[in-house]
Amino acid sequence: MKTSRFRYALLLLAVAAIAPLRTAYLQTKPSAPQSEIDRRKLEELEDKSEDVANGILELAVALRDGDTKRVADYFADPSQTTPLPSSPTAATPHVKWAQKHGWNFEPKKTVTTTRAELAKQWDALLDNFSEVEDVRFKLRASSFDETGRVMRATVSFWIVGRDAKAQRSWLRATADAAFNFHTEEKITGGIPNSLSHEKGRWLIREFAIQPINSLTAPQDLFSEVSAPAGVAARIPAYGDAGNTGFVWRGAAAGDFNRDGWIDLIVTGATRNYLYLNDGHGKFRDASDEAGIKLLASGAGPLALDYDNDGDTDIFMANVGQQILFENRLVPDGKLSFNDVSLESGVAVDAFGFSAATADVNGDGWLDVYVASYNRYGQVVPDSWFRATNGTPNLLFINQRNGSFREEAVAWGVDDKRWSYAAAFADINGDHRPDLFVANDFGEKAMFVNRGDHFVDEAAARGLLDPGNGMGVMFGDYNNDGRLDIHSTNMSSTAGNRIVSRLFPNQGAQQNVYKKLASGNNLFENLGDGKFKDVTAEIGGLSGMWAWGGGFIDIDCDGWEDIFTPNGFISGKSMADT
Repeated sequence: MKTSRFRYALLLLAVAAIAPLRTAYLQTKPSAPQSEIDRRKLEELEDKSEDVANGILELAVALRDGDTKRVADYFADPSQTTPLPSSPTAATPHVKWAQKHGWNFEPKKTVTTTRAELAKQWDALLDNFSEVEDVRFKLRASSFDETGRVMRATVSFWIVGRDAKAQRSWLRATADAAFNFHTEEKITGGIPNSLSHEKGRWLIREFAIQPINSLTAPQDLFSEVSAPAGVAARIPAYGDAGNTGFVWRGAAAGDFNRDGWIDLIVTGATRNYLYLNDGHGKFRDASDEAGIKLLASGAGPLALDYDNDGDTDIFMANVGQQILFENRLVPDGKLSFNDVSLESGVAVDAFGFSAATADVNGDGWLDVYVASYNRYGQVVPDSWFRATNGTPNLLFINQRNGSFREEAVAWGVDDKRWSYAAAFADINGDHRPDLFVANDFGEKAMFVNRGDHFVDEAAARGLLDPGNGMGVMFGDYNNDGRLDIHSTNMSSTAGNRIVSRLFPNQGAQQNVYKKLASGNNLFENLGDGKFKDVTAEIGGLSGMWAWGGGFIDIDCDGWEDIFTPNGFISGKSMADT
């Protein structure tokens, strides 16, 4: 399995470098560069850039481990560097629960530095941390001289941990750097050259830090308590026995036993987990007693009362037949679940990744929408930003007798665009639930409910975005009383680097390829049923390989914040994450 960053870089490379696709792009974008792309040269330069990018990930591991001698070995001896700061400036308020401080150093001063001196400087910087949790170095941009052995680059890096006062701390910095490819066998250390047939290594010759600052939190807002809370189940690592498929799992919250406390249903690779909240900050695994442990499992669970009997049932979007579990708390008086998928009519085949629920036809009974993907790896999207060869989404209309009828085609929502997630909300004030769908490899959909059918009005309402959609949530980010939309997409450092090399004078608004690598969206509701993409205005939302998440007031100040989970498959090195 390719890494998230490398896989996405390859996708962008294929899109941008293949001549027919580029020709079509140029026909619609007259401002794009007209010179023919040298595909072989592009791949050669990106191979070298990727080589360096993977190498500085190993540099990050060394810094995370406190091995500053090894860190220094990635630099030429001597090198031209900005002396690293060793002490912070005074902190000032940044937001309600965080402070910001700079560092005492001279940003425009570069000096000749030996590896031994660099190791001491990195030690002095790390002395400001009582704990280091994570370190990352990112190759943002790169260019080469005519020999291909000297690379100038923009490198961003951060250190996450706790400062000397044990406060959570996040150091952020950017450096203008130069890398030289060295072939001398006498040089030790440095960035491995894994892609070139030529023996040698890349070394950092210049490293001039420009902006550098840190955010600190005087108090912890969250602590990781899954183990003491009783929900720290682990599934086998991807590729191991018991977890070899391409389908990922999910969780949903609901009060399943009607005791007033929110419980959890979690789908695993081989079983389901039902965690009942004890009301004292802990959960107990009630999977066996509720009969749900070894029932069918799916990708995206959804808590809902489909039969209007007052208890919370469970629907599961699934790759295969869709799943419905009836909660028998009412009428039996005991929490247990029956698989009623067949008799309820939801056992319809799809590549169901997630589900959403609303009363679509206004009859007082909940209906269910399933976002259906396709088998990526076996089926290739027919476009990287306008794909239509996914599998049809499903709409189950509640028949008010314990059963559903699948009516996606009749309602006009059988979207075939590699759908990942969907959410219902009334965006135009007509008291009907409308439907937003986030599509991978394709444009998003905004289906407006007309009473007996939906109409996709994404373009007219300012929501036709081509980002690789993975999640969606409605919320009011600016407290104006209107529902806004946060959509998670993919962002890629390597992808941005590649496309910037091809189209250096265009941003995400002018270039669809840059848009594909730019990250999440925040759409502001303008009050007339239309939306405005305000992502750039609020600072940008680069969420890496982002998934669900969305609005939550994490500091209880009355303003909704945004949480974005991200990641893909974790391997043995940071390059495999």
